[in-house]
Amino acid sequence: LVAVLIIMMCGFFFFFFIVSEKEHGTIEQINVTPVGKFEFILAKLIPYWVIGLVVLTICFLLSWLIYDYLPAGSFVVIYSGTILFILGISSFGLIISNYSQTMQQSMLVMFFFILIFNLMSGLFTPVRSMPEWAQWMSAFMPPRYFIEIMRGVYQRGSGFVDLLPQFAALVSFAFLLGTAAILTYRKQS
Repeated sequence: LVAVLIIMMCGFFFFFFIVSEKEHGTIEQINVTPVGKFEFILAKLIPYWVIGLVVLTICFLLSWLIYDYLPAGSFVVIYSGTILFILGISSFGLIISNYSQTMQQSMLVMFFFILIFNLMSGLFTPVRSMPEWAQWMSAFMPPRYFIEIMRGVYQRGSGFVDLLPQFAALVSFAFLLGTAAILTYRKQS
């Protein structure tokens, strides 16, 4: 369920503030500054990395205090996967906000993707038990790999080597979605 929290905090709220700036016209003030697209987007992403890591830490504390449940593996592996996942999901939120003109439009699009992510990522239904077409589609969803990392570390004590395919997928998603977010952001000077 940490994946759902991170999607909500770092994907949903991220685009929420960008579209809000568009609606209020404050983003135009930023667009006329000499700040480049990459620096602007990085400056917007860093607070959400911090928020996502704080949310993850709070989840760890709650699972330890309430359920006395700690991961069998390393926290470093989880935090590394979380950083990559946050970058990918925040970039995805930024792509949606780049194409959205209003808050309602962006919320509908993001709710659609959150629903698909929750149903197809293996959170509620194991990917192996899905129909073949759904298994193929879930391969293109970043939450699937983050959930596999969390389960691997918590239940089996998996390390980086055991989870290399999942980390490679998250790196690919982070790079592709981050690049798409930078390229689709329209900065007008």
